[in-house]
Amino acid sequence: MSDKVTVGFIGVGLMGHGMAKNLLEKGHPLVVKGNRNRAPVEDLVARGAEEVTTPREMAERCGVIHICLSNAPQVQGVFHGPDGILAGAKAGLIVVDCSTSDPNVTLALAAELSEKGGHLVDAPLGRTPKEAEAGTLDAMVGADPEVYECILPVIQCWAGNINHVGPVGAGHKMKLIMNSIAMSYAALYAEVTALGAKVGIPPATIQRVIGSSRMGNGFFDTFMSYAVDRNRDAHMFSIANASKDVRYANAMAAEAGALTLMLSATRQYFTQVEAQGHAEDYVPWIADHIARMNGLDLEEEAKKGRG
Repeated sequence: MSDKVTVGFIGVGLMGHGMAKNLLEKGHPLVVKGNRNRAPVEDLVARGAEEVTTPREMAERCGVIHICLSNAPQVQGVFHGPDGILAGAKAGLIVVDCSTSDPNVTLALAAELSEKGGHLVDAPLGRTPKEAEAGTLDAMVGADPEVYECILPVIQCWAGNINHVGPVGAGHKMKLIMNSIAMSYAALYAEVTALGAKVGIPPATIQRVIGSSRMGNGFFDTFMSYAVDRNRDAHMFSIANASKDVRYANAMAAEAGALTLMLSATRQYFTQVEAQGHAEDYVPWIADHIARMNGLDLEEEAKKGRG
């Protein structure tokens, strides 16, 4: 019998499956809540996890719960109601919210859980499902110092780069800043790829020149892996999630009274692509949409100069 804390996991999707798998492999008894996509749930059950039907039952059985969902309303949904986490929470429960959420919602839920004697930790993620499966994700953690020290060995089961960025809520604020950079990169890379094509510089040339210069970076490499090499799974993060994150970041900026002209422009690109019915496309695919706005077929442009 394992002497490690029993961990619950809500949201075993593209990121959550790998995280939950690594918790199992590191010796934690695992409890998962089923969802519409049965494949990852059944895989984890086959590896030794148990399945429950409600967050309340999970809270009654677990010392730690991870949440890895798409947005703040979904996170609120698993906390509230007669079958929610708060209904089953006991003193000492730690809930680790790995979603990219609204920091104001995070702080409100933390206060509600505290009334039950529990603790909320926000630990949003960096990197991709590949690193989730490998157990080498980035985590930016918001928690009180003593809670952070308590939960760190659990987070180390699925993260390789862990930063304690401040108290509860700081993790989600940091993640919105990170995704503001990433999605603004995406919009900029798509825009200049189309610009290059319009003036006779093929996308493959931009990939080669920028990628080998000091302006190259991991995000650029991943983005251009789709834009030029047409690897559709280079970055499996949806336009819908990206658009949501940029909206949250703009709202955070407005609340702080911060000037964010570039971030506002980024929001317009993602909002437009989402409104055109492409919410489930992955982020690098925005290059196709911006190319079309410029009267270009990126599929054809990407063939030029490609080895």
